[in-house]
Amino acid sequence: MTARVAEGPLGRQARQRRAELEGRYPEIFSPPLLSRAIVLALLGAALALFLFGFWQLGFSFGRMWRGLGRLGDFIPLMFPPNPETWARTEMYLWSLAETMAIAFLGTVGAAILAFPLSLFAAKTVVRSWVLRWPTRRLFNSVSGVDTLIWALIWINVVGLGPFAGVLAVMTSDIGALGRLFSEALEAADRKAVDGVTSTGGGPVSRVRFGIIPQVLPVMASQVLYFFESNTRSATIIGIVGAGGIGAHLSEQIRILEWQQVSFLVILILVTVAAIDWVSGKLRFAIMGRAPAGAAA
Repeated sequence: MTARVAEGPLGRQARQRRAELEGRYPEIFSPPLLSRAIVLALLGAALALFLFGFWQLGFSFGRMWRGLGRLGDFIPLMFPPNPETWARTEMYLWSLAETMAIAFLGTVGAAILAFPLSLFAAKTVVRSWVLRWPTRRLFNSVSGVDTLIWALIWINVVGLGPFAGVLAVMTSDIGALGRLFSEALEAADRKAVDGVTSTGGGPVSRVRFGIIPQVLPVMASQVLYFFESNTRSATIIGIVGAGGIGAHLSEQIRILEWQQVSFLVILILVTVAAIDWVSGKLRFAIMGRAPAGAAA
């Protein structure tokens, strides 16, 4: 069957089309020998660097296998999940609410501060590089430091507690959201801006009525995604004393209370899954699209 199809009109058309493409783009179908050698050399160098990294860091299949065996010893100790007392359950739930509050306040605060700064970083809003360049470098510098590092810094500044966690999440997200917002502003369609200009609108009106209505759904979707991600980050920074349920998780692991550890892990997983589901629904609603697989 395959041979007969290849010999028919469709097969001849396919071969003719391929010959035309080979004649038009010879560098794709028959790349020069030097290009092939460079690609192979780069792949070889990447593989060598990968293997060297594993060797330098002391990677060992034996150690990994023994570690998996120890993990198998811990798993039975984690069941059934048990917080032991109702008072402890209430304490964990309150700490979980504190973690969500840290993520929410940090994300919203970062979005409020990042939005006006992103206007200075977008070339469609600010033409002068004198303002754009330092603003972009500020975003890169701030987002280049992990949230956990910012938590350690703010703990030394304002002390232990959720306030330091909020400041850590906010500081870390200002850089990331600022970059995303500025890229969204630069990707806005110029036709709407030209329309506002043709009616006599000034620079502020062009931004207010020509650009922001286009990018606002994208920005809102990005903020929702960051809130979902920051819920997990707020759990981690709690381990270093920035408030939330992470402090309890670290303490129970340290004293080997594995049943309480499993209870906390399940609590965190259920909460993150619920936030993920709600956030996904809201993002699709804001962007005006139905989720994949949804009924038309």
